Amino acid sequence: MSEVQAPSAEHPWPVATLSGKVKDYIDRLGSVWVEGELTQWNLARGIVYAKLKDLEQDVTVSLTVWSSTLQRLTEQFAQGDRVVALVKPDYWLRGGTLSMVASELRHAGLGDLLAQLEKLKQTLRAEGLFEPERKKKLPFLPQCIGLVTGKDSDAEKDVLRNAQLRWPQVAFRVKHAAVQGDRAAREVAAAIRELDADPEVDVIIVARGGGDFQNLLVFSDEQLVRTAAACETPLVSAIGHEADSPLLDLVADLRASTPTDAAKRVVPDVAEEAARVQQARARIALWVSGLITGEIERIAALRSRPALADPGVLVQTRAEDLIRLVDQGSRLMQLRVERAETGVRELTAQLRALSPQRTLDRGYAVVRGADGRIVRDAAETSAGDSLEIRLARGEIAATAR
Repeated sequence: MSEVQAPSAEHPWPVATLSGKVKDYIDRLGSVWVEGELTQWNLARGIVYAKLKDLEQDVTVSLTVWSSTLQRLTEQFAQGDRVVALVKPDYWLRGGTLSMVASELRHAGLGDLLAQLEKLKQTLRAEGLFEPERKKKLPFLPQCIGLVTGKDSDAEKDVLRNAQLRWPQVAFRVKHAAVQGDRAAREVAAAIRELDADPEVDVIIVARGGGDFQNLLVFSDEQLVRTAAACETPLVSAIGHEADSPLLDLVADLRASTPTDAAKRVVPDVAEEAARVQQARARIALWVSGLITGEIERIAALRSRPALADPGVLVQTRAEDLIRLVDQGSRLMQLRVERAETGVRELTAQLRALSPQRTLDRGYAVVRGADGRIVRDAAETSAGDSLEIRLARGEIAATAR
């Protein structure tokens, strides 16, 4: 194969030759690890097209992550992440563009941070700071809400607007603090302590409108988390990041998914509450109406009874019963007396039949000796003994012979 002549004005190279030589040269370059910040992360048809910017200088390179590489990644990435990537230059012949193809990608320093966070998380859990029993119940209608957020932030506007839409009379005490950077944890903790010491504040909201993992690390600061745990006033965490929940979410009395959600969870909706009051009043009115109707029906039923419609009927009925019973008692008593008289007569007749007097009436006599004993045998007397003979009527004195 003959070598290609050196280009000249008379014998220039075709574009394809130049592109081929550039590609051959670039392909001989190896892979290299680089560190930077993702300023762009766009997924299209399974391929990510990203921009990687130098951390100190205004230098940016294009970065391509093929779908096969993307499927192997165990971490989630987004714009603003600080990453370390294994890249290799790639020259596209048809477009004449140079880009870097990433074969590996990981968050810069994430391993150490995650290990530290996990250790702190286990320590706080062992101390019981995540237990549901220690979480305080939010007041039904707070008169004053403490808000810790960044100055002129969207999170502040969202909380204030949505809370006042739901309950226009609600009051706020706003404390501005840095929500990212080196001084953020210190300022947020100081704002929480200040609001907690205010007796007029009924609930505290710590709000930030989301962010990447690095920026949210401030809300996992140990001093900030312990300050939130020691807060006597109910505290709501509204950091607004679903993927990476900071430790503040775990110690807060309530976790809201977004600042808007925090406003809805803390402040009741005046329209909804008015509707509930109306529903309660309607139920009470219906219940009272039913109770009164029932009592009216009961009274009508009582009044319709004969005893109440004509009270004299009750007395008359009882009087008739009494007369009937008196008459029945009189007849029963007369019958019993008659039966008793008959019995007495029968007993009298029996007694009379058995009486010695009846024997005497038939002509017999009773002989008694001088000693008064009845003489039943003549041998019991001697001649000259005095005897007394009792007849049916009267007595006779006699002498035995």
